[in-house]
This record gives sequence, C-alpha cells and structure tokens, in this order.
Amino acid sequence: MAFKFEKLEVWQLAVDLADEIYLLIEALPDTEKFNLTSQIQRAVTSVSLNIAEGSTGQTDPEQARFIGYAHRSLMEVVACLILMKKRAYISTELFEKLYQDSEKLSAKLLAMKKYLKKGLQSNEPGKSYEIE
Repeated sequence: MAFKFEKLEVWQLAVDLADEIYLLIEALPDTEKFNLTSQIQRAVTSVSLNIAEGSTGQTDPEQARFIGYAHRSLMEVVACLILMKKRAYISTELFEKLYQDSEKLSAKLLAMKKYLKKGLQSNEPGKSYEIE
C-alpha cells in the first residue's frame, strides 16, 4: 500500500460500504435513478474520498475537518437507506446489515476525529498526531 489512507481502517470500511451500496443501487427502480440512486452514490463515494483527502499530510485541524465531512456524508447514506426501507426498495435484512456497517464506520470516524482534536489540545504546538 503506497498511500497513508490505504492503511486506515476507516477508509477500508468506507470502501467496503461503497461496494455494498453500489450493488444495492443496481436493483433500484429507474424512477429513482436521478434521486435516491444519484444521492446515495455521491454520498457513499464522498466518505472514502474525504478520508483519503484528509490524510494527505494535512495538519490535525485540516484532517479533522475532512473526517467531519466524511461523517456528514455517511449520515446522508444512512438517511437514504432509511428512505429506501420506507419505500420497500430494500429488504429488512439488508437494511439492518448496512445500518450496522454504517454505525461501525460512524463510531470509527468519530473516534478518529476525537483523537485528532485531542492532539490539538496537546502542549506541543504544531505537533501533528497522524493516524497510522
């Protein structure tokens, strides 16, 4: 693995979730092509992209900001999943699995953001606390 973000568990989980969502949207009705399909596809892609972008030697505040963007995009994914379930586009079993995967990823993102913010409160100004 050549890039730092590839080693991050949160990035790997985000990519796995994106793969699952891409499979799901193939089965959505054509009437949702420009609505839910487009929205969840952009949101789930944004999660891993923001994690990757934030890991590129940014300062802790910058990295924390991108992790925040990733988390917000994940919340969009969850909201789309809820809408899909309400419209019976997704089985209860698949919804539960994707919801649990999202909860796990959310917890990891929030923990990473907290870790970065803790580094900001360090007595060592300018020190970067990068996640390996």
